[in-house]
Amino acid sequence: MDLNQLWQSTLAELELQISRPNFLTWLKNSRLIKKEEDGKVLVGLGNNFAKEWVENKYHKIVLESLRSFDETIKKVEYIVLVEEKKIFFTEKEPALSGKGNLKTDPNRQAILPELKIDSETNLHPRYTFDSFVVGSSNELVYAAAMAIIKDVGKKYNPLFIYGGTGLGKTHLIQAIGNEIKNFYKNKIKVKYVHSEKFVNDVVTAIRNKRMEDVKNKYRNVDVLIVDDVQFIGGKKATEEEFFHTFNVLHENNKQIIISSDRPPAAIPTLEERLRSRFEGGMIADITYPDYEMRVAIIKTKLQEKNAELSDEICGLIANKIQRNIREIEGILNKILFYQEFKNIEPTPKIIEEIINNTAQQSSKNITNNQIIKAVADFYEIAVNELISRSRKKGVVEPRQITAFLLRDILDMSYPDIGEKLGKRDHTTAIYSFEKISKEININKKLNQKIILIKENIYKN
Repeated sequence: MDLNQLWQSTLAELELQISRPNFLTWLKNSRLIKKEEDGKVLVGLGNNFAKEWVENKYHKIVLESLRSFDETIKKVEYIVLVEEKKIFFTEKEPALSGKGNLKTDPNRQAILPELKIDSETNLHPRYTFDSFVVGSSNELVYAAAMAIIKDVGKKYNPLFIYGGTGLGKTHLIQAIGNEIKNFYKNKIKVKYVHSEKFVNDVVTAIRNKRMEDVKNKYRNVDVLIVDDVQFIGGKKATEEEFFHTFNVLHENNKQIIISSDRPPAAIPTLEERLRSRFEGGMIADITYPDYEMRVAIIKTKLQEKNAELSDEICGLIANKIQRNIREIEGILNKILFYQEFKNIEPTPKIIEEIINNTAQQSSKNITNNQIIKAVADFYEIAVNELISRSRKKGVVEPRQITAFLLRDILDMSYPDIGEKLGKRDHTTAIYSFEKISKEININKKLNQKIILIKENIYKN
């Protein structure tokens, strides 16, 4: 495995462990620059702020993730990639050369490979409908996407897509953008932006008194695609600018496509006038993929990677990973790395070990008190009330969800769960876990609540 493959596998692993906005902000465009004989590796980041942040906040999980693929790695150091994707080396740190490494110029700069993201649209060409698997969990929103491409700005405007982490929202909305761009041969101007980038643009414009720059950037387009719009909630100046941008585009029949981890009504900090605008179009959700769809996703990912696994192994992965497409990709990277490293087909037992180890790594920094507090905060009840013997109606569902999450995330024993939640019998914990496990697949509102609580648990 070369440096690029190692780092891409590591990034897939890191993406499972930190929130998507933080991953996009600090790590997405990072590079693994080199590995030395003593086990030290050099990671390049976009700026000094990113370098400091990753060193202080994510260093431990970066090292652990790298070591999960290459146990010979002992140490990670970080440097800054600056000036149009160039990296500067000190006299003591000569630039690399040779196959698979960085080339140098006379000023001792090593030129990094060009990013594939389109600078005009911000779209990544890897997100296409050719690699998007359609099934019962997303067929409605896929049909809406096809209708929009044929009649841009006139059908389902805005299109608001929501669903849990790792279910393919970003893939879908960027695929719509790429398809429009290619089908109309760039005659329709498309712009994709993550909501945090939109927030940053507004903040920078206010600080520099250049709000016209933001208006020109986002109002002079034919299709505006906004990812994770929930992050603009509660940010007054950003909501104000987005409201007016939305109105200008909508009044001129320009297409607006929005994604979120929850429906508009469930974004508590969102201004009512924006919520009303979002609800004026089509709202469609992406739910958890069923078994057949998960198998199809696995085989599509394998085809993209030019790799093969037996039907038995694909079925095992599909059975084990049920709720997160991104997690499926992370598991596949680990399995393929094992396959290449050992040069043998991994057995079902080894696959189970890889999946279990990944699950443990994702949850090892989470405590039962964090889960209890997250549920209490979500339902706006006191922690003491949640873990008491109280039988109030308003506490029953939160307590059952807490029992489910303690088992689902931490794999706590039923007696321990019962003891933690008001010294109850273990049979109560079993009943709560089984009840929520069953209802989560048929009750969309309950499913959405658990997705949001989990997001907060992993985010914190």
